[in-house]
This record gives sequence, structure tokens and C-alpha cells, in this order.
Amino acid sequence: MQNRYKVGIMTLGCKVNLYESEALSERLAKLGADAVPADGHCDGYIVNTCTVTAEADRKSRQMIRRLHQRDPHAPIVVTGCTVQTSPEQLSQIDGVVAVCGNAEKLRCADLIMDALSSGLPDSPLVSVPSLDGAGFEKMSLTAFPRTRVYVKIEDGCENRCSYCAIPGARGPVRSKNPDDVIAEIIGFCRAGCREIVLTGIETASYGRDLDGVTLGGLLRKVDSVCGDCRIRLGSLDPSLFRQSFVDEIRGLSSLAPHFHISLQSGSSHILAGMRRKYNADGARAAMDRIREAIPGVLFTTDVIVGFPGETEEDFEETKRFLADAKFLNAHIFPYSRRRGTPAAAFPDQVPEDIKHRRAAELSAIQHGIRLDLLNSIIASGGTHEVLFETFDEGRAVGHSASFLEVSVPSAQNLHGKTFPVRLTSTDGGLVFGEIVE
Repeated sequence: MQNRYKVGIMTLGCKVNLYESEALSERLAKLGADAVPADGHCDGYIVNTCTVTAEADRKSRQMIRRLHQRDPHAPIVVTGCTVQTSPEQLSQIDGVVAVCGNAEKLRCADLIMDALSSGLPDSPLVSVPSLDGAGFEKMSLTAFPRTRVYVKIEDGCENRCSYCAIPGARGPVRSKNPDDVIAEIIGFCRAGCREIVLTGIETASYGRDLDGVTLGGLLRKVDSVCGDCRIRLGSLDPSLFRQSFVDEIRGLSSLAPHFHISLQSGSSHILAGMRRKYNADGARAAMDRIREAIPGVLFTTDVIVGFPGETEEDFEETKRFLADAKFLNAHIFPYSRRRGTPAAAFPDQVPEDIKHRRAAELSAIQHGIRLDLLNSIIASGGTHEVLFETFDEGRAVGHSASFLEVSVPSAQNLHGKTFPVRLTSTDGGLVFGEIVE
């Protein structure tokens, strides 16, 4: 009996890529191969790339070369956003037998199996069809290897932010049929999953391409079928949180009181240059509406510093916004100039040293904000339901519904179980507590 092929999957970038890689794993299993992490020797590889920054592009290329150096006879199939924007460049890297665009990711499993069973082709296959007119690629998952599972509900983005290359790599908005979303969630809940994250390239645009379908309507349907399973949402544009949407989600029992707001800047001047759909006051108002509707809600965010034309006063406005907003966490990174985007040609490009100085300064400020916020939550008392995910050296770690990362002493692995926890202290990162019997 022939041994099953081992195919290593390397995933870079966002949670949508992670979901798609897991769908590829299930497809490989149906074709008779075992999908494994790409950190050991494998018969072949699939690399799922990211192009959100220049550094992400570089890491994608670097990873392909490293895999080839380690296993020079193993075929490599490459997919993802870097493929969609630079297919010929990636196809010329040694070891690559095929590059496959974002419209047909599941095909990668078939391509790698063909290369493994039939031998390496004379030249790499380049299959990157246009995303214009593409539908939502039908894929779903049946297994969840972690406590928290991601469900992709949307692909594509039409916001056309001036700094972003993703619309060109992901195409127009395509939404998953709501009945398919509900069926996937019911399957996970019946299998014992305790937390599901609904994610997409622009999750807030879900339903825009479907008649009579909205994100709020989907969440209400999900709430009716998911039992005691938590539901989270992926990154969201603040403009989503109009009063009508907030009223729709108010009172949903399954919706976790935590939202990741894609802020990008606290300066209205910079937000206008970024071509975002809101200004600083609009983002503040959106957060205020959510806080009024969902007591105890916490927010995380993304912030870009050093966008072209960002002055010291603009940066001060962002600092003040973070101080007022009291984010639980902020992913802060320097602006990355992306070829082909409008912002790449803007005047007043900010020098790299100033970008990195501002990123470091804002990160230090956010650390203090987080520490103060955590201490205030601890001082308020009460208990928090924590879903435990990991266990090491007598401590179990998990997340509360509001996304506090909590560590408790435990004599046993509590993976996948939920317990009420009284919070006692914090080191600025983890929150420490004790299970309430």
C-alpha cells in the first residue's frame, strides 16, 4: 500500500487566508494526502501568500525559496494575494510548479497532487483569471483544529482606500449564501465548537451583492441557531455602526461584546487622504453607539502611522483619539508604500525613521492605555466567563467574551471548557484570575 503524500501548507496574512488553507487541508484529505505544517520535510507544499504590505510580499517570496532550499525536489504551488498581483514573478522562483489565483484556491490541492503523482511539469502553470465577475468560491469546513474557528462569509473589497492593494488582489465583494453560512455554523456547534469568528476581506460589506441580505440579518439568523456558542466578527469599518445596524444587533445573546474596529488614523485630515468612509468624529460616534447598546463592550483596532502628509499635529490627534477610545489593543504599523496605489504617488512621503519613531511612540502609549483599562476592569469586580484554549506548566489560558486574555492556575487541561473567573491582577498583557467554583 502506497504511503499518503505529506503536503505542507504555509499560510501568510489574514484570517481569510487561514480559513482557505484549512479548506485546502480538507480537500487534500479527500484526494488522499495529509496536510501538515510546513515546518518539516514534506513531499510537496502549498504557499498561501499575502500582499497587504511590501514586507508581506517579501516574506512570501522568502518562504517559497526557503522551502525549495530545504526540499529541492518537492513541488510548490503558490496561491493568494501576491499571486493575484505578481503571478509571473512568483512562477519564476525555483521549485514552483504552479501559481493559482484567488478565484480558484481549492484547485491548488488538485494541482499539487498532479505534480506529486505525474512528476514536475516542463514549465510552471500560471492560472490567474480575472476576478471581475467571479462568484464566491464555494468552500466550507467540517473540522475545527482550534478552540476558535473562522468561517469565511465574504470575499473582495470595493472601498478603494488610497493606500491599499487588496481590492486589486481580491476583486469585488462576493458574499457567501446565508443558508450555507448557517449550515456551516450548525455543523460546528453540533460538533462542540464554542466560539466562531465570521470573517471576510471586508466583512462589513457582507450581503451587498445579494438581494435582501445584510450582515445584521445574518447575525440575527446565526443567533437563533448557535446555542451557547460565542459569535465574533472580523475586522470592521467604523461606518458600519450606523444606528440602524446597532439596533439590529442589540440584545443578540451569542454576539461577543468585542469588536475590532479598522480605524487606521485618529486624524480626519489623514482619513480623508486615505479615502476612508468616515472622519474621526464619525468613528467616535460609532463607538459611542455600540457602548450604549452593549454594556461592557471592548474594542481593538489597527492604526497606520506615517501616511503621506501626516504632520506632527495629525499624529497628536491620533494619540488623543487612542487615549479617549481606550482600546484593549491596537495593531500599530508604519505606512507601506504599495506599487499601483494612489498614495504611492502622493507628495510629502514621510521618512522611514519618522514612521518607525511614531510607531514605537504610539505603541508605548497604547501599552499604558491597556494597562489602565485592565486595572479598571479588575477593580470593577464581578466574574468573566473564560473559554480556555491552552495549558502549560499548571496554568490554563483563554479568552473572555470581551477578549481579555486570562490565565488561571489549574491542575488539569481545561481546553474547550468555559468557567467563571474572578480577575485579580495583570502584567499589562495577561490578566490573572481564579476560577469561581
